[in-house]
Amino acid sequence: MTRFAVLTSSGGVADAVADEVREALAEAGATCDAPNRLAPGAVEIAFDGLERTGIAAPHGVDLNQVPAENRQKRILIADMDSTMIPVECIDELADFAGVKAQVSEITEQAMQGVLDFEEAIHARVGLLKDLPIEALEACYAERISLNPGAEEVISRMNDAGARTALVSGGFTFFTSRVAARTGFQSHQANTLLQDGDHLTGEVALPILGRQAKREALLALCKEVGTDPADVIAVGDGANDLDMIRAAGLGVAYHAKPALRAEADASLDHSDLRALLALQGLSHS
Repeated sequence: MTRFAVLTSSGGVADAVADEVREALAEAGATCDAPNRLAPGAVEIAFDGLERTGIAAPHGVDLNQVPAENRQKRILIADMDSTMIPVECIDELADFAGVKAQVSEITEQAMQGVLDFEEAIHARVGLLKDLPIEALEACYAERISLNPGAEEVISRMNDAGARTALVSGGFTFFTSRVAARTGFQSHQANTLLQDGDHLTGEVALPILGRQAKREALLALCKEVGTDPADVIAVGDGANDLDMIRAAGLGVAYHAKPALRAEADASLDHSDLRALLALQGLSHS
């Protein structure tokens, strides 16, 4: 069965590095095609004769292996915090409330899978009680940026006819803005409750957490008329585990160990455009 070794790096992938990986595959017993460049930071090598290889990734480069069959996906579902954007929105909001240290510690435990997500979100949102609503807009304007490649990935997937969805354990105030900015066709998240001027310290039920992300993926498949094999999912923390496991191609993006261990592909040295390379799509 034909597979592809996909080399990606935000710092670029040199031809010499691609040639070294091709030689290593050949030495391991694979029949390889010549490296095919998809972008300055992405090269793919088609090979047969090996189901999986133990070839080490070159320094500063991500090396992932994907099957040729059903490679280009019809659905992209993505986490937001620390995936599409470089921060955790709740931690940044907590800074405005003067409780960032306490909230960040809970966030880290939840992302590592040490603390139940629902328990963690109630504890963190409770610490935001009485935060003025104006702080949310200030937080978005001052603290929220996109990770490199976010807009290009969503634009490219949309142009290819794929369904794109942002599904976050964060908050709709932020997902609505990030989805509009990047071009996601839909977004889902939790809703912070307010009394008109301030946060109440509560979040609307039910909580969108780990299981709900998987359910969102399955709902998208039903909407599109396909199955999870046609999905590429990307996230970074334990809250994304069920979604990553369910997807045909589950990607850990600069992720916590708990998620990286379960993912089909891991990106530690690449920007989000590697999501296109994994599917064989050229990009800038």
